[in-house]
Amino acid sequence: MPGYGVGGPEDGTGLLSWRWAQERLASSHDYWIVSLWPDGRPHAMPVWGVWDDDTLLFGSGGRSRKVRNLLGDPRCVVTTQDTTDPVVVEGVAESVTDPALLTRTIGLINGKYSTEYTVDFLDPAVNATVRVRPRWAFGLVQEDFAGSPTRWRFGARPGR
Repeated sequence: MPGYGVGGPEDGTGLLSWRWAQERLASSHDYWIVSLWPDGRPHAMPVWGVWDDDTLLFGSGGRSRKVRNLLGDPRCVVTTQDTTDPVVVEGVAESVTDPALLTRTIGLINGKYSTEYTVDFLDPAVNATVRVRPRWAFGLVQEDFAGSPTRWRFGARPGR
């Protein structure tokens, strides 16, 4: 982070573990999804979701702006709701229609949010279920702003 007084990896006072980031991603009540309009403008919207197997899963109306944006350009950014100790993920979105994964997703959503949705809530004919796979992620702890910024990179992912 040039200009912020942040050192390199050898200079950090507490580079963060991926486990730290996973815990914050899993416990975030809400997530901000940033997608791109067809003309390239950013679009941000909060969603409920679940972090599972190093991916974010969330549902939305099949005709919602974010879903239409992600179908046109799967590149996106996901952030946790916590701006003090944030995790930011840049990734690639894909539509989920596999019945087993939809069943797993609704179970995770019901467990996290104390809801009682049936899998019909994620019927692909009505609502979209989206999975975001990370390309890279970034996190930091405000109390150790100069020492904690950490970036994680992941293997090549499909998409742009």
